[in-house]
Amino acid sequence: MKVVDLDRETVKQGLADGSILVIDVRESHEYEAGHIPGSVSHPLSDFDPAALAELVRTDGRRPVLSCAAGVRSVQAMAVAQRAGLDLSEHYRGGFKDWYSAGEDIA
Repeated sequence: MKVVDLDRETVKQGLADGSILVIDVRESHEYEAGHIPGSVSHPLSDFDPAALAELVRTDGRRPVLSCAAGVRSVQAMAVAQRAGLDLSEHYRGGFKDWYSAGEDIA
């Protein structure tokens, strides 16, 4: 499995310039309690690789998986790669890193 760790600054820059689509795989209640602005919710518990593939295809930005701390995003990446999706990047620190750094949340 290929895994590329991205740090907060890389994710922040990609969101700012519109090149990155952050896909948050935390559960819906976690996402609703606070998330990275501009991210989209795609919970791991009902992870659908076909729906994810369609989201990535229609959006066109570089997909980056994210979760609370980087564990579930790697799990989601494994599922996606087994389904044939070319997803290899995730936000290593996830929402906990973002929030603890004092970044804005939605």
